[in-house]
Amino acid sequence: MFPMGNREGGIDWYSPHQRGIIPIDGFHVPRRLSRLLRQHSFEIRINTAFREVIFACAALEDSWISREIRESYVHLYRIGFAHSVEAWQGAMLAGGLYGVSLHGAFFGESMFHRVTNASKAALVALVERLRDRGYLLLDTQWTTPHLERFGAIDIPRARYLRMLDESMQRECTFFP
Repeated sequence: MFPMGNREGGIDWYSPHQRGIIPIDGFHVPRRLSRLLRQHSFEIRINTAFREVIFACAALEDSWISREIRESYVHLYRIGFAHSVEAWQGAMLAGGLYGVSLHGAFFGESMFHRVTNASKAALVALVERLRDRGYLLLDTQWTTPHLERFGAIDIPRARYLRMLDESMQRECTFFP
C-alpha cells in the first residue's frame, strides 16, 4: 500500500489492482531526450536538498503531498529510508525526485522541474543508480503517459506482490 494526502488533510492508503512500475532492465530513454540531456549541463546530486525537493513537489498543482505527508517523508529521510535525486544547474535546483528505498525496491513518490528536462535527468540518474546497486523493483504506483515514454507498465497486484517479495530478499544500499 502507499499513502496519498486527501483534500480534507488526511491520508488515504492505496493498493490498486494494477500497479505502475518501470522495469529497471527495460528502462528506455527516448533518443531525442538522450541527445537533449547531453546538451544540458545538469549536475546530479543525491540527498543534498531533500526538503527543497519535497516542498517543490508539494507545490505542484493538484499535489497529493499534504503537510503530514511531507513531515512523514522528511522523517523517513532523517532515518535513512527516503532519498532525493536532484538535477542542478550551477547553484539552482533545476528539478528532481524523491522516494523510499527498502532492500531491493525503490518506491518513487513524486518529481518536479523548474528547468525543462531536469526531472527526466533525475529519473535517468535514478535508474542508473538502481541498476548499478542491484535493485529489482522501481515502483511508480501509477502509470502515466509521461512515465510510459520510459517503459513504465501496469502489472497485476499478484505479480507486483511477487516482485516486491523478491525485492525484499535483496540487501541493496541506495546511499551513500
